[in-house]
This record gives sequence, C-alpha cells and structure tokens, in this order.
Amino acid sequence: MSLHPKVIDLSLDRMVVLLEKLGNPHRALPPVVHIAGTNGKGSTLAMMRAGLEAAGHRVHAYTSPHLARFHERIRLAGKLIGEDELTAVLDEVAAANGGLPITFFEITTVAALLAFSRVPADFTLLEVGLGGRFDTTNVIERPALSVITPVSIDHQQYLGDTLAEIAGEKAGIIKRAVPCVVGPQADDALQVIEARAHALGAPLLVHGQHWHVSEERARLVFQDETGLMDLPMPALVGAHQVLNAGTALAGLRHLGADEAACEAAMRNPRWPARLQRLRRGPLVRAAGSAELWLDGGHNPAAGAALAEALTRLPERPLHLICGMLNSKDISGYLRPLRAAAAHLLAVSIPGETATLPAEATCAAAVEAGFDAQVAASVEAALSAIVARAPGARVLICGSLYLAGHVLHENA
Repeated sequence: MSLHPKVIDLSLDRMVVLLEKLGNPHRALPPVVHIAGTNGKGSTLAMMRAGLEAAGHRVHAYTSPHLARFHERIRLAGKLIGEDELTAVLDEVAAANGGLPITFFEITTVAALLAFSRVPADFTLLEVGLGGRFDTTNVIERPALSVITPVSIDHQQYLGDTLAEIAGEKAGIIKRAVPCVVGPQADDALQVIEARAHALGAPLLVHGQHWHVSEERARLVFQDETGLMDLPMPALVGAHQVLNAGTALAGLRHLGADEAACEAAMRNPRWPARLQRLRRGPLVRAAGSAELWLDGGHNPAAGAALAEALTRLPERPLHLICGMLNSKDISGYLRPLRAAAAHLLAVSIPGETATLPAEATCAAAVEAGFDAQVAASVEAALSAIVARAPGARVLICGSLYLAGHVLHENA
C-alpha cells in the first residue's frame, strides 16, 4: 500500500501491459459474472455466490473495498485467500511490473486475476470498483453475464455530473452479444444502458420488463419467462434488498440455477456492514441494553434506502454515529435519515486521510435538522448515547471505511 497508494486514475492501459507480462491470466478464468452499478453490487454478488455455492459450484469472488482485512477482496473457490498465497501473488505481480507507474487498485486487481487463473472453479464473480468502462475489472473481454444494479449519483468527479453520464460509464461493462441483467433504473439511466446494449447486440434482462420481484405476505415472489418462484425474504435486511435479490435471481436463473439454489441465495448470503446487527464484541458490551447496528452506505440513494429499512425495524429511539469521506454528498446522504433519527454524533474516520472532519459532518447534520454534536471516537460517541438514552438503537453509518474500522476494533 505504501508503494502503490490509492490513487484513482481511470485507464486500462497499465492493466493491459501488466497482464501481458504475466501471460494474460484474465483470459484463463472460469466463466465470469461482471457486476457494475452504484448501489447493491456487493449484496447482489453475495446472493449470487450463495446460490451458486448451494448448487455445488466452486466460486471465485473479487470485491472492494475490504472492511477489516485486505484478504476479504479475494475469495478463491469459496475461501478467503491465505496469507502465504496473497504474499506470493502480490510479490509476483510487483516484480512483473518492474517499478513502472501503477495504482493500488490496478496491481491488486491483477493479483486477484492471477490467483483466480490458478485455482480451479466453476464461476468468477467480479465486482466493479468504480464506474465500469475504465474500471480495472473491465479487462474481461467476454464474460458469461454482465449485471448492472441501480445507477445513481456518486463519484461525480470521475464519472460525470448527470445520471446519463454515470450510466454510460456503468454500461461500459456490456460486451458484444453477452447477456446483461439490469436492475431497477431511472428512465435516464435505462435509456443509456439500452442504447449501449443495442449497439453491441447484447440481450438485456430488464427489471419490470423481463423479470419482476415483490414482497407478498412476508415472502419474496420472483417471476420471469421461466416461471414464478415463492421464496423466503432475503437474509440481508432492508426493502432495497428485495430489488437486489431480484437482480441476483435473474442472474442465477440465466446461469441455470434451480429453485433450491435460488432459495439458498435468499437464506445464506453473508455481506457485512449492510444494515448489520452487531451481537458480540467489546462495542456490543459497551452498548449494554442498546442495540448496535452498522451500515456502510455513503451516497444519497443509500441514505434513502437505509432510512426506509430503519422504519421496518421494531420501534426504538434511534441515534446515529456518522463518519464520512470528504468526497461524498453528505447533505444528500443525511437528509432522508432525519425522518428516522433526531440525534447524531459526528466522528472522523480513524486512519483515513480522506475523512471528512467530524466538525464538518456535525455542521452538515445540524443543517439537515439533526441535534448533532462532535465526538472524539466511535467509542466516546457510543458512551455518550448510552448515558443519554439507555436501551436505544444505535446505528454507526456513513462509510465502508468507518464500518471496517468498527469491525476491526470490535474483533
């Protein structure tokens, strides 16, 4: 990480050169499912992985960012990459690069692709890190399936200021004649995606056209051209996960998964820091009778989805502990959450140079209508809330980097 800082430089040129030096391992992967979108990529991937593994398949998975340990990004045939394997593959990629300019995301993606190429598996699930067209994962020339989850406004400094521009970047993963599952989209985004697919002759499986999903009597109902399935609700919490589940199910059905695998996709996904209830660890003990929850969403659409999901939990006073990066739309994120909570304690994200100072988060929260104060740390914020409102519900939110810190500190 010290040699290759997290500088974002959207281009595929360095990736192509380095992969060539290593024998183009990206061309020797098990069938790839390539997943882009603004929100829901990781949840969709987690559900697809659970379904494929329940069907007996060995599945590679690449996700970002990690929460507590870097190894979380690379899952080899169902298991997190080991320390020795990770060290060896990173050393090999660094040596092949020979000191040439390279970004953190590029060199680690190449390492993941090299590791995947050497371990037998049935599928490879690749989550786009940023955008799509120039994302490091977009060196895959012919995936088995592309997936685009809901597109919303985020990362404008890299992807464009309008929804259509951002959708154009996400649609960059669509490949000629390769089917693409499309989750729920605003009209502006869908038009761009459809135009790109039409130009490349890529068949689309679009929410509301080719497949439908809904919650009925606490069950999930999914229907496509193959038929109807009555399934359990997703284990991942929140109404937005119903739509993510539909996207995952559409992908699984295209890959030939049966109803048992689809049911497992609903029951068995593991995806930390997505409205996750923390149930053990020092922070939970410090919370006493208060409930402790964690969420890593960080843009306005995530804030709206989180606010809606919180209204479905049993009623309890809700207090927020919030820390965000300075590149995010904090006002847009906080505004919908004001309907769910009145009190917020702002923190800076420990060890993160791009953190928004707690004072700035606090000021934005006050402007959004919160009773807000600054806290020195998550632990100090939690102590203050417990003293003020024992038995409350506490949600730590605003950033996956903050969530990762909390998971690490909470062991």
